[in-house]
Amino acid sequence: MNSWASRFRPSWHVQLFHIPGKRAIPLIQHTSRAPYNKPFSPSIFKRCRYTAANGFLSSYRDITSKKHRLHFSCSSPLVSRQHSATSEASVGYYTPPQKGLIAFLPRSWIPYAELLRLDKPTGTYYLFFPCVYSTLLAATMAPSVPVLQVASTAGLFFTGALVMRGAGCAINDLWDRNLDPHVERTKSRPIARGAISPRKAIAFTGSQLLVGLGILLQFPSQCLWYGIPSMLLVATYPLAKRFTYYPQAVLGLTFSWGAIMGFPALGIDLLNNNAALGAAAALYSSCVAWTILYDMIYAHMDIKDDIAAGIKSIALRHENNTKIVLSALATFQVSLLTAAGVAAGSGPIFFLGSCGSAIISLGLMIWKVQLKNVQNCWWWFKNGCIFTGGGIATGMLLEYIAQATGFYHVEEDANSPKSPYRGK
Repeated sequence: MNSWASRFRPSWHVQLFHIPGKRAIPLIQHTSRAPYNKPFSPSIFKRCRYTAANGFLSSYRDITSKKHRLHFSCSSPLVSRQHSATSEASVGYYTPPQKGLIAFLPRSWIPYAELLRLDKPTGTYYLFFPCVYSTLLAATMAPSVPVLQVASTAGLFFTGALVMRGAGCAINDLWDRNLDPHVERTKSRPIARGAISPRKAIAFTGSQLLVGLGILLQFPSQCLWYGIPSMLLVATYPLAKRFTYYPQAVLGLTFSWGAIMGFPALGIDLLNNNAALGAAAALYSSCVAWTILYDMIYAHMDIKDDIAAGIKSIALRHENNTKIVLSALATFQVSLLTAAGVAAGSGPIFFLGSCGSAIISLGLMIWKVQLKNVQNCWWWFKNGCIFTGGGIATGMLLEYIAQATGFYHVEEDANSPKSPYRGK
């Protein structure tokens, strides 16, 4: 810019105006030294030896000469000189949603809906599935629990998953507000693009946590003591990817916490029931392996941007042998799921429905996913939730119905997991 801008007389002010759909139009106006204030004629353009550029780039600089400064500005409402360079880039790429639920919300609500990820519910499903697993598995170990209680408990868990997933996303975006503008997929998030200030995001997150606490209080009182420790993990995950290549392990510990909560929610005391404790531990570990597996695929979508931004992930650490790691995680997941069924005294429907569907869906996903293709990774991340999570949940539901209706007889003696005397 200095090469041609220095040709102007220092007493003139230059301003470039941008008209949508057209090239930049240069207008040069007099300052105080001019006898009158009006646009110059083309002859003055020639005397100034000025040649107009073919286009106007959305960058803003102050060019300082010895005594005077030439100012460049743009009239586009999307960009302001008061924003940082990263915010300008994020705003420039942002397009308001044109379809879906949040497209019908008032414009001022949309950033908060995006902060909750209401337009991307897959994460809510991933958080909900461990909750419904533990609820259904616990229901088979406590046959006296009414069907309505099982259904209402699952409904509360879904509401809690929706709220707490939103709170977790807000906490993550607050931690990453200086990193997200450098990642293609995240640069238009509401905090990264400046649509929500950090102070407002903190206040909004606090209200979400209060709602989550209110939902937690609807469960038996012992659930409160099981649920509170999970908040430490929620706050820790965004830090993990700054110091370790395995933040997915922390995410797994966080997202899988619901695999424990279903047991106390239905009145089963884990500390006094060895069978239930074993089933909950195996189920929780299985869900941790599953979370690491699907988030490893998810991390491959950002692998190039993560390298540039200095963000660590398991996808970077095992980029050359990802499918081997995915296969090992799938083996651990199914093995631990099987162990949970054995500890709970489940019947053949569980092993064929839940474990069998997990083997098929996970094997198909690992075989077919194209880790170098961002869109393909997203497709398997989104649909793998339904294939694997839905299959496991369906098998558990059918197992619960079979036991509740007496479809097949389960022996109950002092050594049966169903017996209240087991482990005492």
